Amino acid sequence: MTIEFLLNGETVRLEGQPLGRTLLEWLRETRKMTGTKEGCNEGDCGACTVMVSSMEDGIVSHQALNACILFLPQLHGKAVRTVEGLVSPKGAPHPVQAAMVDHHGSQCGFCTPGFIMSMTAAHQNGRRDHNDVLAGNLCRCTGYAPIIRAAEAAAKKPRTEWLEDRRALSVLADVESLDIPGVYAPRGLDDFATWYLANPDATIIGGATDVGLWVTKRLVDLPKMLLAGRVAELKQVEVMTNSIRIGAAVNMSEVLDLMSGYHPDFAEMIRRYGSTQVRNAATIGGNIANGSPIGDGPPALIALGATLHLRRGDKTRDMPLEDYFVAYGKQDRAQGEFVEAVSIPRQADVLKCYKISKRFDQDISAVCGCFNIIVEDGMVTAARIAFGGMAATPKRATAVEDALIGNPWTEQVVMAAARKFAVDYAPIDDMRASSRYRLTIARNLLQRCLTESQLGNKYTRVLEARA
Repeated sequence: MTIEFLLNGETVRLEGQPLGRTLLEWLRETRKMTGTKEGCNEGDCGACTVMVSSMEDGIVSHQALNACILFLPQLHGKAVRTVEGLVSPKGAPHPVQAAMVDHHGSQCGFCTPGFIMSMTAAHQNGRRDHNDVLAGNLCRCTGYAPIIRAAEAAAKKPRTEWLEDRRALSVLADVESLDIPGVYAPRGLDDFATWYLANPDATIIGGATDVGLWVTKRLVDLPKMLLAGRVAELKQVEVMTNSIRIGAAVNMSEVLDLMSGYHPDFAEMIRRYGSTQVRNAATIGGNIANGSPIGDGPPALIALGATLHLRRGDKTRDMPLEDYFVAYGKQDRAQGEFVEAVSIPRQADVLKCYKISKRFDQDISAVCGCFNIIVEDGMVTAARIAFGGMAATPKRATAVEDALIGNPWTEQVVMAAARKFAVDYAPIDDMRASSRYRLTIARNLLQRCLTESQLGNKYTRVLEARA
């Protein structure tokens, strides 16, 4: 079995590749295709952006992804386009390339290919939210306005059919499970569960936005890889009468779109989660499973009362998400067990989410606070409050909740309850924030939640949440 994918329309079959080899490394060192640049090598700067396309149920989708943290086996059955592969069969430049020339948007040139590939994927998808699209392309060395003007001009042009790769992708979409030494990418959930039970030392790969850095920065050698990206059951979203079930391999771009219709504040926070390239790769299951105390997803999910679904072999078990996080670096997950899905109860939307970081986009939270407070006739009848960055794990503020429930939703009660954050949390001092700062922010966010519930967001938000 070989790794099989398209590169700029050409079928590529690879054997004997190092287990942790990234697309960026392979492009530059093996194929000598140096248009895709290496900047940060950790998925931040966007200089290595490529467009990856896939077909599911006859529909072709296009994603801008960071090649520097994209492992070659993840490309099996997909199509890759680099900046070298955008010229039409008749030799005409892509509309994005032409617009960048016409509007003088090239900057110094090093990061230009990454900008072009982000804009190309957006062009194929009909997106016009250019600032969001380009938030993951960090260079601003000679000005940003010409690039935005180029993106706006290109958006007026029709999508380019020669980049669809529809016929070739229809063939690749049916390629069998990838099973090569050290790597397994099954197409069925039962096969996934059986293989992982027999190989619990394997690293499960969703989008590799975390694991990729183990390889590129810590130089970790992965013994085995189990890829989740081709398992249909792990990529499903089920909206039921009482709950919304999200498969572990659903990426954060899809979660953002989903939550926009149910909990817009959660969606707005996800919009600040990494960049378009990162959200297109990162999965909700990976965000939960790695147990990070500063992951932005778990506080919102805990505040919503989410249930985690785990599987080991043919056995499954469910638990409240908050119980999954045991201690720093430790989760309630047995050997050979994996996150299969997470479920959110259907409920009226009162969720407020706040991400506090040094940068608006592309930054790790110093504090992430989420508030799900039910008020009826002026009284707090229920409250679920969860924070990231305040403890060794994502954690509820139960003392604050108890101080609110059964009392009027007033400033006096909120100020008294806010003092209980010191009971719930003993945050540390680190490079992102001091303990005192974190506690102060937590108190202030509870007061902000009260203000927004009374006056709306217009006095407290730089940008309104999406509808």
